[in-house]
Amino acid sequence: MKSVRHLFLGAFCYISCVLPLFSQTALGKPEAVSQRVNPKRDGQHDFDFNIGTWKTHISRLQNPLTGSTTWVEYDGISVVRGILNGHASLFELTADGRAGHLEGVGLRLYDPQSHQWSLNWANGKTGILGVPTVGEFRNGRGVFVDQESFNDRAILVRNSFMDITPNSARFEQTFSDDGGETWETNWVMTFTRLKPADKGRD
Repeated sequence: MKSVRHLFLGAFCYISCVLPLFSQTALGKPEAVSQRVNPKRDGQHDFDFNIGTWKTHISRLQNPLTGSTTWVEYDGISVVRGILNGHASLFELTADGRAGHLEGVGLRLYDPQSHQWSLNWANGKTGILGVPTVGEFRNGRGVFVDQESFNDRAILVRNSFMDITPNSARFEQTFSDDGGETWETNWVMTFTRLKPADKGRD
């Protein structure tokens, strides 16, 4: 009987303490509830910063995930155009360096349902679209991830856009072969916007 009395008193105390709090925050002030709801942001214009023509410097790690520290450098031009009324953009790259010629095309597609972008890439040698990395921008940084095969191993691939200003930006590609515990950077692109006068000289 004593335990039942204690249970009843405990329940009464819970109701008397919590109910006023609930009524004040949830019923008396409905805005308190709405403030806790975090609707997904519209990221359709996240790649608008990249539209234009860019002087592009590339650093590429020759043999990723082997312990290699040998990098090769390229310089070139990338052009980005908005398509599909802002729901996509097309990235075209040509670059040259001591290791040879690079060219490729990237198709970025925005999904208004998931509020995420998929980044699709094809290089000029194969002409085949690879596995898309998927993600979004938060706090001025875009992060996009996928899982794919590299040298007969399943790895994670992460593409990131950062240090974004009106006239510059940075892109990094990193690989992980331990489920995301560690990441190795293997591809870096730095972008400097070309002004009309610069385009004529290049």
